[in-house]
Amino acid sequence: MEKHATFMKRALALARQAEGWTSPNPAVGAVVVQAGQIVGEGYHRRAGAPHAEVEALQAAGEAARGATLYVTLEPCNHHGRTPPCTEVIVSAGIGRVFYAIGDPNPHVAGRGHERLAAAGLTVQGGLCADEARHLNRFFFHYITTDRPYVVAKFAASLDGKTATRTGHSQWITGPAAREKGHTLRNIVDAILIGAGTAIADDPQLTTRLPQAEVRHPLRIVLDSRGRVPLDARLFRTDLPGQTVVATTAAMPPAHQAALKQREVETLTLPATPTSRVDLVALLEALGQRQITSLLVEGGGQTLGAFFDVGLVNEIWAFLAPLIIGGETAPGPVAGCGPATLAEAFRLQQAIVETVGQDFLIRGTIVSGFKT
Repeated sequence: MEKHATFMKRALALARQAEGWTSPNPAVGAVVVQAGQIVGEGYHRRAGAPHAEVEALQAAGEAARGATLYVTLEPCNHHGRTPPCTEVIVSAGIGRVFYAIGDPNPHVAGRGHERLAAAGLTVQGGLCADEARHLNRFFFHYITTDRPYVVAKFAASLDGKTATRTGHSQWITGPAAREKGHTLRNIVDAILIGAGTAIADDPQLTTRLPQAEVRHPLRIVLDSRGRVPLDARLFRTDLPGQTVVATTAAMPPAHQAALKQREVETLTLPATPTSRVDLVALLEALGQRQITSLLVEGGGQTLGAFFDVGLVNEIWAFLAPLIIGGETAPGPVAGCGPATLAEAFRLQQAIVETVGQDFLIRGTIVSGFKT
């Protein structure tokens, strides 16, 4: 299976080139192999564009007859924006198909495999499944829950501080870590902060990377009462991308009208008993907009609120090799928090990376309490 895995890993590398760009659809790569040589390859570039299998088969041409197709996701067998890939594969004369992981979309969910097998092709799933699942974790979560996958990100010192006791926080981490954070912004659909962070830091929440083409996620500010000043940079009309203020009925109508004049949308949602925006209602509303992923960047109260109701799926924690100290210096996650360590949030298969002078610890949540 080693040679098969090599070709599948190439298909995964192709799929990663479009990570984020295909939302709300998955990122998919495909490779056509004839007599041990790649004769065609492709990937799904944008939602509505030809699927990876179609690109690879078009590149292979007549060399596809009797060849083996490696694709990172079970081929579709239904009409969407594009025709079924299964029919294209059968028509091309492919003899064998390896796919990494089944598609949880109820329109696919095994039907692609069944159609290809019924046409006489040899079909096998599960090759490099873990890598493929991670690549499309946003899509898998969204398609099975109708809510976006939530990534919590923060930067802190080794002693767990996000600022000094006076509030000074720029910059805890170095340029390499900050650029790594922007690579995450580049693949998510939306990014969120609380009103306190918007007021204190006045961020833009845009994506800044060396390459010419980047994705600017939908910017979301939690502001239940309209505290963020109207001259905040997030509300500038010349800023690339769109800003939405998630609020409650407590926001004054005049403030909403002023935001509308600045082309900022307000999304009025139910309030919690503590008069904050109901985060479950927010995720459901974002899901209805086909937002498959949400990056929560802070501050501490906002991150804590997401943890308290068990809505965080993944963590990116950047740690800088410095000690800040100070009893009143803030930490990255506030909120209520667990009563015991047994209820604490833990990471599954945590990955530790060195990023410039800093460290990145990331992984998915497997446990934790809910208020």
